Amino acid sequence: MTDDAEIEVLKKRKLREMKRRLRLEQLKDLKAAEEEKKPAEPKPSPKDVLKTVFAGRAWEVWDTAEAQYPTVTQEIAVALAALIEAGKLKGAITGEQLYAFFRQLGLRVRLKTKIRIYESGELKTIADKLRSE
Repeated sequence: MTDDAEIEVLKKRKLREMKRRLRLEQLKDLKAAEEEKKPAEPKPSPKDVLKTVFAGRAWEVWDTAEAQYPTVTQEIAVALAALIEAGKLKGAITGEQLYAFFRQLGLRVRLKTKIRIYESGELKTIADKLRSE
C-alpha cells in the first residue's frame, strides 16, 4: 500500500509541475504576442541624433557644409549617428571640432566670415570704420 501512496504522491507532484510549466509557456506566448502587436518605434533620423550632441556653432558649420557638399554630408550624418548611438562618440561637438573634422576628410567648407569692430558701444564693420575716419 505504501508503494501505491508514493506513486500517487509522485503523480500529483508531476502533474503540478506540468501545469506550472504550461502556465509559464502560455505567459511567454502572451508576452510575445503583445510585443508583436506593439508598433516598432521609429528609428530617429541622423539629424535628430546629431541634435543631441551638436553645440555652439556646430549647426552653422553643418548647414554650410551641407549646402556645399550635400551627398557627402548625408553619408557623414549616418556615420556620426551610428557612432553616437553605439556610444563610441561621447560629449558635445562644437563648431570648431566639426570644421576640423571636415578639413581632415578633405572637405574645404567655406564659411561666411565677417570682421566687426566694437567701438562706442556698437559693432561696426571694417568698411564702416574706414568710412568714419
